[in-house]
Amino acid sequence: MDDRRTNGSRQSQRENLNPVSRLYYAASTMICVPTSLSQDVGTALGAQAGEAKLREVITAGGFASVRRAAETPFNMILEARH
Repeated sequence: MDDRRTNGSRQSQRENLNPVSRLYYAASTMICVPTSLSQDVGTALGAQAGEAKLREVITAGGFASVRRAAETPFNMILEARH
């Protein structure tokens, strides 16, 4: 799973405002959130959910372990295993 790097808190989101993150937030609002809301689960996490919330959702989905496999200044790759 690839997620934009924030920890999900409002403070980190404020600190993460730059041209690239603004594009990610816009795409999340226009594409990710409506797509999620149209599904039965409808968690609407978007592109800026943060690692803690993603771990919660992944483990609730039946995965036994989640680890941060890689990261860049813009992305965080999470690996989930049964």
